Amino acid sequence: MASKGGELDEIVWRSPELAQSMQGVHDNSILFYFAGSPFFDPTSNNAILYSQAMFNPNMFHFIQTREAFEGRLKTMSGLEFMVAQEPAEKAPNTGTGVWVIRKQTRRKRPPEEDEVTVHSTYYLIGENIYMAPSVGDIIGSRMTSIISYMNKFISTAASLPDFSPSLGHTYMPPSSSRLRAPESQLSQASKEATPLPDSLPNAKKAPQTSANNTYLGNRLLAETLNISLKYGDEYMDEKPITGQPGDFHLSTTGRTEKDKLMVPLPGKTPTSMETKPGASMPDLVTDIPPARKGSKGDKSPKTPGGGT
Repeated sequence: MASKGGELDEIVWRSPELAQSMQGVHDNSILFYFAGSPFFDPTSNNAILYSQAMFNPNMFHFIQTREAFEGRLKTMSGLEFMVAQEPAEKAPNTGTGVWVIRKQTRRKRPPEEDEVTVHSTYYLIGENIYMAPSVGDIIGSRMTSIISYMNKFISTAASLPDFSPSLGHTYMPPSSSRLRAPESQLSQASKEATPLPDSLPNAKKAPQTSANNTYLGNRLLAETLNISLKYGDEYMDEKPITGQPGDFHLSTTGRTEKDKLMVPLPGKTPTSMETKPGASMPDLVTDIPPARKGSKGDKSPKTPGGGT
């Protein structure tokens, strides 16, 4: 029986009683078994040919075998149901039991071949008949699944990123005990080991963040080493420097005072030791008069306790 409700591509039809009356579903009864399902169109050429054969003895042989029935359908124009694929035999007298039936419209174009337009495809497995979904239904189902998984992913990833001015965006596993204080985690690390005052014996301590601090410390150390290796050859001098690492600019070039930094050449007196033009060195005094004999010389100091 067909499942009630829903589209045709969402139901499964089977009739054990009809299959038993036809001595099972086989090569000569497959199209007539399919004609009892809700997938069958009573206005098709299959129904017209079957009705004519039942009331006209001269056409009865067309419904005896599937080859004769389909051969007669190929001479007619209009809507028809044809077997597109038979069960594949993996061994003698054993098959997969899967039949493929197509609903199609045939148009005669003599002397050219017939124009066949396929509308839908059906599968018959055992006694169950299924309607194959269309390409649009398959793509729509896949897109719905993708959107559902993307919503779950975005909801999960939204709680992962953390941002701080010093480190930027960091992605850490979600924790139920996240810190809600506006202070940075580095400043909180210094307050973990601070003893509580005696007046607050039952006060709760801040949650342990040693693991987070270790991660942040390693991250900060790695970025510091990276900056040092990248900009370690840049130095600051007495000239004002503007800019940032990797883009430093000197406010002055220092070329105007290059003479002060030059080393004097050998054999040349420094500028500060050169004599002014017109100046002469003072003459040495050579006419010093001799000392007189009767003159008293400088008195030597008296020693304590000594004689005259």
